[in-house]
Amino acid sequence: MKLEHLSADIFAQLVNVSSDIALVLSQEGVVEDVSVRKTELLALGCQGWIGKTWAETTNSESQPKIAALLKPAKTGDELRWRQVNHPSPQGSDVPVQYAVVSLGEGGRLLALGRDMESVAILQRRLIETQQSIERDYLRLRHVEAKFRTLFETSSEAVLLVDGASYRVLDANANAQLFSKDSSKKLVGRDIYECFEPAAREDLQSLLRMAHATGRVEMCRARFAGASQDCSVSATVFRQENGPQFLVRLLAQDAVPAKRAGAQAQTLFAQALEQSPDGFVLTDRAGRIQSANAEFMAMLGATALSQLLGQPLENWLMRGGVDWGVLLTNLRSQVMVKEFATELRQMAGSPMAVEISALALGGDETFYAFYVRDVVRRRAQETPATSGMAGSVAELAHLVGRMPMKDIVGETIDMIEKMCIQSALELTGNNRASAAEMLGLSRQSLYVKLRRFDMVGEQDHGNLN
Repeated sequence: MKLEHLSADIFAQLVNVSSDIALVLSQEGVVEDVSVRKTELLALGCQGWIGKTWAETTNSESQPKIAALLKPAKTGDELRWRQVNHPSPQGSDVPVQYAVVSLGEGGRLLALGRDMESVAILQRRLIETQQSIERDYLRLRHVEAKFRTLFETSSEAVLLVDGASYRVLDANANAQLFSKDSSKKLVGRDIYECFEPAAREDLQSLLRMAHATGRVEMCRARFAGASQDCSVSATVFRQENGPQFLVRLLAQDAVPAKRAGAQAQTLFAQALEQSPDGFVLTDRAGRIQSANAEFMAMLGATALSQLLGQPLENWLMRGGVDWGVLLTNLRSQVMVKEFATELRQMAGSPMAVEISALALGGDETFYAFYVRDVVRRRAQETPATSGMAGSVAELAHLVGRMPMKDIVGETIDMIEKMCIQSALELTGNNRASAAEMLGLSRQSLYVKLRRFDMVGEQDHGNLN
């Protein structure tokens, strides 16, 4: 676009129209003049900027952007716009988007700025709305998870039935047990097909009454393939797609919950007593309240009375140190897994074990400890004095079993071996290339290969 020479007044009008704030800058970035069109920006005290560097009027995060804007632009480059934040007396930052053009007079520059506060407000509202949507979605997910948990763990057989098509929308595991053919899914079937033909008329009346009254209605009906009737209750509730029925079934010969629960508790206690791992229960102070046969065998005790009331730390080789670590983690994390330590047997000899623990809440706090004998596992591991741990996880298991300086030595050997293995894999087992990749001489690489026993019999001749 070609224009005739513009007067100073016309040029000033063009600057005011095209920007909310305009700065005339020296070549060094010092503000020589300020023009403000938008009254909201007057709160920044722009007239006080004259004589200061442009960077001094911005916050610390925006100063690198100012330096980039003051660099001379190459010929043909597009105009660069950068957002800069000016601190205001009210304590908040005011965002302004600037572009810099050269005035061609002694290197002077013109910075044209656009107020971005309205855009920033819209961005904040968008973020707040998005966060609100995510919170609502997460809340719905939690509600759905609670419903699904209650639905699946209910002791009753429960069906969800569509109020328009009378098809089963969902069924829990107990409802599936009513079906004669457990492999045939209830979901998707007509609710009337799930019952014997003689009971379908009563079931239709039940659902109609529940829909009309909105109350819980009950009847007796026989499920398809069942040997006797069951109690059926139905209640209606509204969803987006229309009414739905919650149908509950209760067999007449159902085992009472108390009796079934007592039997489950008996089996649980029996399984715990005969567990292949040691189990010990302590009170809050760490005094032993109960222990199974395996734990007594680990200590060499012949009767539970030898352990009751005694502090568990008495049977730990490091005593109060190990107990303090276990107690601290139980109080902060509720659960501890695979804590490596040693038990002190009654004969005085140590036994390497791993302890997992759990804090049991209630009227009074108790701690449950699960103790596993790892002597056989340690026998299968590569000895620490002649070999090395195969992974970082294995090195972690050595804490408490070896001095720290020995573990550090194992770590160095492990890293060297892993680096050599990776280099050989990357180079297709080319030792010359692997040595170069690792920054080693070929002779040094061969020495390390022999040290880690990574040389096959066919390679011995080549290495000698």
